[in-house]
Amino acid sequence: MTENPHETPEEERVPRRVIGTPAPAAQRSMLGTQAPPRGDGHGSAAGEPAGAQEPITGKAVKFPDAATARKGERIASLLFVVAFLAAVAFVASYVIFQVGDITRTQTSNLALGGSLTVALLSLAAGLVVWVRLIMPKYNLVQQRHSMSTDAPVREEISETFLRGADESGFVKHKMLRRTLLLAAAPLGLLPLVLLKDMGPLPKTALRHTVWKKGMRLKVEGTNEPIRAADFNSPGGILSVVPDGFETDLNALAKATLILIKFRPEDIKSGTNVNWTHDGIVAYSKICTHVGCPAALYEQTTHHILCPCHQSTFDAADGAKVIFGPAARPLPQLPIAVDGEGYLVAQSDFNVPVGPSFWERGDAEAEVRGQK
Repeated sequence: MTENPHETPEEERVPRRVIGTPAPAAQRSMLGTQAPPRGDGHGSAAGEPAGAQEPITGKAVKFPDAATARKGERIASLLFVVAFLAAVAFVASYVIFQVGDITRTQTSNLALGGSLTVALLSLAAGLVVWVRLIMPKYNLVQQRHSMSTDAPVREEISETFLRGADESGFVKHKMLRRTLLLAAAPLGLLPLVLLKDMGPLPKTALRHTVWKKGMRLKVEGTNEPIRAADFNSPGGILSVVPDGFETDLNALAKATLILIKFRPEDIKSGTNVNWTHDGIVAYSKICTHVGCPAALYEQTTHHILCPCHQSTFDAADGAKVIFGPAARPLPQLPIAVDGEGYLVAQSDFNVPVGPSFWERGDAEAEVRGQK
C-alpha cells in the first residue's frame, strides 16, 4: 500500500488538548507541579500501546492572597444577603400590592419585577465575585485519549473533584457558604407563591357581574352619571361602567356596557322592550366569542362589530349574531330610571356575559356543586 506523502499523521490530526479536564493526582498539576513529558514527548510512554491514556499537562496554580480572598468573601456574602432580602421583598410585594385598577397593577408589576431583578442580579454578582476573588486560577489541558476510563483514572477524577471543592472555598469560608444558601433558599419558593394565582376555581362566579338593582350607569372615562333626558339623540352610543367600580379592572372585564339610543320604530322583536327606557338599550360590551370589546357601531345598519374576529351583532334585534364566529347574542341588561332621572340597572344580566365557554364551564361547576 502506497503511503500518501500529503496525508497528515494520525498523531497530528488528533487534537492535542482538551480544555477543562482535571489533572491526575500523581502529577499535582492543580497544585502547581508541571508534569514532565513521557516517552516521545507527545504523552505516550515507550512501549505503550496506541490509544492508551495520555498525560495531562497544566500551568502553575495562582491562588489569591488571604486579603483578596477575605475581601471577596465579604463582598459575595453581602450580595447574597441582598439577594435574600430582595427575594423576601418579592413575596411581600405579591401580598401587599394587589391589582384591580391600572395604577395598582403598575405598582404591583414594578415591585415584583424590581425585587426579582435585584434578587437574581445580586445572586449572580455574588457568584462572579466568588469565582474571581476566591477560587484559584489555572489552565488545564489534556491530550485526547480513548473514551474508556479505567478504575485508577476514575479514582483520580474523584480525588480531583474533592480537591476542587476544597479549593473553591465552599468548605473553608463558612460565611460565604451560609449566605449563598440563604440567598438561594427563597428563590426556590417564589414559583410556589405565584401558584396562588391558579386558584381557587371560579365555580359560578363567572355567571354574574356587579350590576344590581338601583346601581347607576356612568360614562366610561368621565365617570359621570347618565340622565336619560340628556341621552336623547337616536344613533348615539356610550360606553358605560357600573357606579362604584369605575377603576376595578376585574369587575369591568365583565360589567362594561354599550348604551345605544334607538327610535321606537327601529327596535325589533329580539330586543326585550321591558328592559329598555325611552328607546335606550344596554348591551354587554364583552363579545361572546373570546371576550374582546365589541364597541364599533354602525349607525345606519345598527350593527355592533367586534374588531378582533369580525363578529357582527344586530343591536336593534336583541344583538343577535348576523356574522362571524360568535355563538350567541350580546346579553341585554335591564335598565330604568331612578327618582332623579338617572339611568340605573334593574338587575344583573339574566345570562352569563362574555365567551360561551364560560357559560358551559360555570354550568358544569354548578351541577357538580349540587351533587
